[in-house]
Amino acid sequence: MMTSRVSILRILTALLLASPLAVAPLAGQQAAGQAETRRNQQDDRLRNDWAFLARYREDDARLGPPRPGMQRVVFYGNSITDGWAKYFDAMFPGKPYVGRGISGQTTPQMLVRFRQDVIALQPAVVVILAGTNDIAGNTGPATLSMIEDNLMSMVELAKAHGIRVVLSSVLPAYDYPWRPGREPAPKIVALNAWMKDYATAHDVVYLDYHSAMADERQGLKAELSGDGVHPNEAGYRVMAPLAEEAIAAALRSDR
Repeated sequence: MMTSRVSILRILTALLLASPLAVAPLAGQQAAGQAETRRNQQDDRLRNDWAFLARYREDDARLGPPRPGMQRVVFYGNSITDGWAKYFDAMFPGKPYVGRGISGQTTPQMLVRFRQDVIALQPAVVVILAGTNDIAGNTGPATLSMIEDNLMSMVELAKAHGIRVVLSSVLPAYDYPWRPGREPAPKIVALNAWMKDYATAHDVVYLDYHSAMADERQGLKAELSGDGVHPNEAGYRVMAPLAEEAIAAALRSDR
């Protein structure tokens, strides 16, 4: 009798542990632990390498200077550029295009690493795509004027080193999943309008992704993104020919 009771208790315990009610709290705890680990890693990096210079330092050293006659292009930005790099071989076959995007970055962080990840690579052209994370407040409050100042500084640094500039519009976004309620759409429209005027006045190429990708709310078209901010492959395929056209224009110029 005692043996039967023990067997029944073991079976009930096994069933209980296998049930969703038992697994869900364990899964939740595991996910929470992983999120906490990521936050701690990010906090540690922000304290010790705020601009994340370590991300591409070794890659930059391995890449070395361009070969004679090579017109290297650096795509410089945040997660949108970072995510695009994996499609470069398919979308830009044979082109000497280099991705230097870092997820989550704002324009002040990009300005800090501009010498290492752009100027030192001696590109013919840099394609700058930045500003949405500033509007999201990723590294603290940022006005449009602050974003504009950082973009101007990057353009001036590039031109001082003989690098032609493509200044890309910020992609449309109706809301940020990680920072909801910030109403970015009209701010993005305003920043892009400034960028277009600045590019015209300072002889750089303005690349307008926004017009081709915005929906009626000035958000990113649903078919071009999974989260309303980051392009999917279809989104990048809209962007690729626009980028190619802008790069060609920059290479034709005397800037």
